[in-house]
Amino acid sequence: MPNDSQMSIGQDIFSLANVSRGFSKGSDERLVLDGVNLQLREGEIVGLLGRSGSGKSTLLRIIAGLIQASSGEIRYKGEQLDGPPEGVAMVFQTFALFPWLTVLQNVEAGLEALGVEPRDRRQRALAAIDLIGLDGFENAYPRELSGGMRQRVGFARALVVNPTLLLMDEPFSALDVLTAETLRTDLLDLWSHRQLPIKSVLIVTHNIEEAVFMCDRILVLSSNPGRVVAETKVPFPHPRNRLDPAFRKMVDDIYALMTARRSAHTTQKVKLELGSPLPEVSTNLMAGLLEALEGAPYNGKADMPEIAQTLLLEVDDLFPVAEILEQLGFAELKEGDILLTAAGKRFASEGTQARKVLFAEHLLRNVPLAARIRKVLQERRGQRAPRVRFEQELEDSLSDGLAEETLDTVISWGRYAEIFSYNDHTETFSLEDVEGAI
Repeated sequence: MPNDSQMSIGQDIFSLANVSRGFSKGSDERLVLDGVNLQLREGEIVGLLGRSGSGKSTLLRIIAGLIQASSGEIRYKGEQLDGPPEGVAMVFQTFALFPWLTVLQNVEAGLEALGVEPRDRRQRALAAIDLIGLDGFENAYPRELSGGMRQRVGFARALVVNPTLLLMDEPFSALDVLTAETLRTDLLDLWSHRQLPIKSVLIVTHNIEEAVFMCDRILVLSSNPGRVVAETKVPFPHPRNRLDPAFRKMVDDIYALMTARRSAHTTQKVKLELGSPLPEVSTNLMAGLLEALEGAPYNGKADMPEIAQTLLLEVDDLFPVAEILEQLGFAELKEGDILLTAAGKRFASEGTQARKVLFAEHLLRNVPLAARIRKVLQERRGQRAPRVRFEQELEDSLSDGLAEETLDTVISWGRYAEIFSYNDHTETFSLEDVEGAI
């Protein structure tokens, strides 16, 4: 890959102006995207970064025409778009191949749906297979291929229709590290040598380093609802050196941006409410991060990119753990760093039972849902309550699925803290055998 392979940036291919998307629940609407503005230009790769709940995948599906925006204007090649756009292809996180079709037949499937003649269809499919490095596997079935090879079939299937815009929804996240790196590099090589039919790429990723490695521009989305809160241009030519100090600084800067806990409107940490969704984070993972932070070489303070790399955690893995530790009062997030509080240091140095007592104190103090369940049980004559009683309360502010996930999370934390018991068979909370725990 030549060092001077930076592509020139051309005219807008796709643009979104003040696009919002909500999902209705009864008379209420949960806003997932709010006032999103973005442009995709010819000759550039754009990355969408955001934590869980930022609406990254929803935005991608709006651009692909798979779902409609609730409001706002969408333009494709200068024309207002009212339906699915022609010339847009998508690569998904999961391989989504037809298991009963060969590689060649899977790649041909999209062309067949477009009514392309069999002879032309075969020629174009073979050319795409050769381009993506699968020559010789035309007659293989998906079950015979590795994960990386199956994803190459996904790329070939997207490229065979000669799209103008390629959308990618975390296309490397289901692959092992080495396979993902190989496929990522091969794709950039083809792009830089102008061997791909596409004119622009939009990639959704939760990997900050991947975004800096691949993209010309990076858009950072806030969460609940998703808004574009920052746009960063990546000035480095391809191929990029991950160890270059300027590269590392950009990764650090984006981590700092995404860990900023204070908005322009408040100087106070946002507290959890009764209906706040809770991340699916295990107490084992919390304890592991606290222990890693407390020991050498961090000694209570770590650079987020550095500890993420050490623990092999990506954005969607690290941020939920770090943020709930902050909400519980065990850590602080500041300018891309994570710091242990006095309580966090104490937790890391204590034994199992002392940890449980400390966790229970912080859980009841900082997570209103946990305190609510405990209080209801204490006030009831039999000290029991059905799961559905709390699930319905959560559904006033959360979707059915999110209410269920949030309750599952607090059950796991509450069991660890021994602030209540839960019988999965009867779906009942109680205070049996927990009164002496705190």
